Amino acid sequence: MKALISTVLRAFTDPGLQPTRLPAPLDTVVSHLQSLALLAARLYVAKIFFMSGLTKLRDWSATLALFNDYYQVPLLPPALAAYMGAAGELVIPVLLVLGLAGRFAGAGLFVVNLMAALSLPAEDLSPAGEAQHILWGVLALVIALWGSGRWSVDGTVLKPAADGSR
Repeated sequence: MKALISTVLRAFTDPGLQPTRLPAPLDTVVSHLQSLALLAARLYVAKIFFMSGLTKLRDWSATLALFNDYYQVPLLPPALAAYMGAAGELVIPVLLVLGLAGRFAGAGLFVVNLMAALSLPAEDLSPAGEAQHILWGVLALVIALWGSGRWSVDGTVLKPAADGSR
């Protein structure tokens, strides 16, 4: 059981750094550019969802009304969906900004984004809105698949600590 937990924790906190076959100077530049791109993606997606969560909190009665009357969240009662949506939009972006459990946070925001897109009535999702959800989903998926990068808690604290314990 301890090995399973350790494996899951390593998977969620892996910053996505891996050796490449590029020449050393180019590898260093590309590695830093990749980390910069992942940082930019993390900050952008985190801001979008955190601001959405704050909007939900500002007028909680309106949020509950929207989840009861407008959003069509599958499988969940409206009040539970509202609480889970707000919590996900407020907590997961903090993890993403820090780069803490970055793969988990990326996957979590991918699911939050997917549920948000699916819960809107089809006729109310404009092409521009659909494009935004696709962009946010792709960025969250990139973070989930490639990790937080070297400029993250996962890459600066947890990765060296995990390497030292082996």
